[in-house]
Amino acid sequence: MRPYNAVKCLIFVIFSLTLIHCSVKPVDNRPNIIYIMVDDMGYADLSIYGRKDYTTPMLDAFAKESMRFTQAYAAAPVCTPTRVAFMTGRFPARNPIGLREPLVMDSTDIDLGLSPEIPTVSSLLKKSGYKTALFGKWHLGFKKEFFPSIHGFDYFYGFSPGGADYVSHRYEGQDVLYENNEPIKEEGYLTDLITNHAIDYINKTKGPFFISLQYNAPHWPWQGPGDAAYPDTTKMSSGGNAETYARMMQSLDQNIGRLLQSLRDAGISENTLVIFTSDNGGERYSNMEPLKGHKLELWEGGIRVPAWARWPGKIKPNTTTDQVAVTMDWTVSILNAAKVQLPESLKPDGMNLLPLLEGEAKPIDRNLYWRISNRSLWNAYRSGNWKYIKTPDEEGLYNLADDIGENKNLKETEPSVFLRLKSEFETIDKEMLTPYVFPKE
Repeated sequence: MRPYNAVKCLIFVIFSLTLIHCSVKPVDNRPNIIYIMVDDMGYADLSIYGRKDYTTPMLDAFAKESMRFTQAYAAAPVCTPTRVAFMTGRFPARNPIGLREPLVMDSTDIDLGLSPEIPTVSSLLKKSGYKTALFGKWHLGFKKEFFPSIHGFDYFYGFSPGGADYVSHRYEGQDVLYENNEPIKEEGYLTDLITNHAIDYINKTKGPFFISLQYNAPHWPWQGPGDAAYPDTTKMSSGGNAETYARMMQSLDQNIGRLLQSLRDAGISENTLVIFTSDNGGERYSNMEPLKGHKLELWEGGIRVPAWARWPGKIKPNTTTDQVAVTMDWTVSILNAAKVQLPESLKPDGMNLLPLLEGEAKPIDRNLYWRISNRSLWNAYRSGNWKYIKTPDEEGLYNLADDIGENKNLKETEPSVFLRLKSEFETIDKEMLTPYVFPKE
C-alpha cells in the first residue's frame, strides 16, 4: 500500500472511531431507588419487631437483608406533614402545608397543596436524569395543580386524599383513583393494584428510576382482601377488628414480597436501593409496645417507626443500628445516592445516612424537633437520649436509653437538662411558621 493511501486509511479509522464514541451515550450506573412508606403502621406491627398474633414473613426477610433502625422516627405523628418532610427534606413546620395535620378534603383545605415552586426530592431526581413515579397515597393537594406530575413525577397511579376504600376506591362519596392526572376505574383490592402498577413500571422502565411507593395500608378503612366496600354513608374510620387488621397487614406483606421478587426477576436487585418506613405510629389495632402513645401524639408510639434500607453489596445485610434517624434523612440520603447536587435554596434538615449504611461512619447524637397544633398542642424535642415533651396536660423529661416507655418523668430530678431541652426547642421553634390551629366545630 502506498504511504499516501495508508495515511488516508488511518485518518478514516480515527474519524470513524470518533463518530462512534460521540454517538454512544455514557452509561448511567446510578442506582434505582425505591422508597416504601406505609401508612399508620405501629412500631411493633411486624413480627420482626414483636407482633405475635400474625406473622409478616416477607417483610421480616426484607428487614434481615437490610440494615434495620431501632430508633427511626417519622417527622410528624400524622400523614400530611410527614409527607411534606420527605418531599422537601425539611421540618414540616417550615412549609404551610406541613402545618395541616392532616390536609382534609373540605372547604378549609380543598384549594391548598404543596407549592410547585419548592424543590422536592422527585423534581431534583427528575432534573438529574432519573425516571420518576409515585404509586399510592399522595395527600399533598387535592387539585391537579398540586398533583405529583407538578412535582417531578413522570407517572402517578393512586389517590390524593388521606385514605381510600380498598374495594370501591372512593373517599367521602367521591371516586379518587387516578392514573396521571385523569380519573380511572379499575377492579381490585387497592394494595394489590398499587403493587401491580409498580411492578409493571419496573418491568417497562430502564433505569435509573425512582419510585415513591406510598401504600395506604394499614390505614383505615378496615378492609382485608375479599371484604365488601364501605357504603358512602358509613364513616370510613369505623368498624374493624384485630382479625381484619391482620389480613390487611398480611396482604401488605405479600405484596411487598412480590415487588422485591420483581426486582430479582428483572435482574436489577443488586443495583437498587430500597428503603422501608412508616409515615407515623399506629392507632386502633396497632401494637406500639413497648412504646407509649399512638398516632396524633408525640409520645414515642406516635412517632417512632420501623425502618430499614437494603442495597446488596453496599449495605451489610442482617445488621441493626441505634442511629437516631428521621424522615428527612431519607430524602438527603436518596439524593446523595443518586449523586444529585443539592441546590443552595434547599437547606435540608436531614442528614446523609449513606456513610453509616455503607459502614464508613458510626452513629452520632441528634437533635430532633416536633410540634403539632391542629387539634391539640404538643411539643417534643430529642437531644441525645434525652427527650423533652409538652402534652396538653403536662411537661416532662425522659431518658429514652433507660425508659423507652416514657414512664418516669425526670423533670424534677434533672431540672438543668429539662430547662436546656425546653430552651433549645423554643429556639428552633422560632424558626418555624406560626402554628395553624384547627377550627373548633
